[in-house]
Amino acid sequence: MNALEMHAVTDVGVKRDHNEDCVGITPSHGFAVLADGMGGHNAGEVASAMSVDIITRYLKEHLEHIPEAELDSDTGFTKESILTRDAVTMGNNAIYETAQQRPECMGMGTTVVAAVFYGDRLTAANVGDSRMYRLRGDVLTHVTEDHSLIQEQVRRGLLTADDARNSAIKNLVTRALGVEPDVEPDVVEDITQPGDLYMMCSDGLTDVVPDEAIRLTLTQYANDLRKISSQLVQLANDAGGPDNISVILIQVNKSYHRKQKLLSRLFRRKK
Repeated sequence: MNALEMHAVTDVGVKRDHNEDCVGITPSHGFAVLADGMGGHNAGEVASAMSVDIITRYLKEHLEHIPEAELDSDTGFTKESILTRDAVTMGNNAIYETAQQRPECMGMGTTVVAAVFYGDRLTAANVGDSRMYRLRGDVLTHVTEDHSLIQEQVRRGLLTADDARNSAIKNLVTRALGVEPDVEPDVVEDITQPGDLYMMCSDGLTDVVPDEAIRLTLTQYANDLRKISSQLVQLANDAGGPDNISVILIQVNKSYHRKQKLLSRLFRRKK
């Protein structure tokens, strides 16, 4: 088993005739990207594919020059977090410009969640309602928070999570890539532990599958990432499959932490 194991799957669902989700994993560099497109005709899949491609290329180019977590003096975030935020911003700029130049793409946009693992840390940047979760032991927690009208109501205590899942406005996001010339991604940093299992997903899963069912699936199939992802997709499709379903799973293993500590020591010696 690799030190940092990743698996990604995307499914059209039951009721859609094409897939506007896009997923990308790069285990060699320790990052993953998931996007859920929106817009008329095929524009949604254009936006999601553009975001995954641009973010992936940017992170591949720049991450290898930062082998350990180094704080940015201006923001207090790590340099990896600043790179992740900048990659998402670049994706927004490119999608917005394309939408302005191509009439068939007018109004297109996408949600996105990008995650970078380095040392014993994780950076997650998100825009919209594509999510990241962490399973530690038997406890499932949200790493990211949705940018949506329904989440605002949940945050204020006006709705429960179950009410939100059945709401008619559950798919109305308050932020998306490519819709406006500027966007502000949320950036979250987390300290990882050996055995942690992280899940990124589109709302095609979370709109119809409760968090508790997700938690039980993650714990039941333990380290079998392929089995977990196929079961989650099946749960969503069994619940009607009203939207495209995408899942990325990232398992943090003990050897990953040992490897990162060794790289960190070697880097300090070279300096």
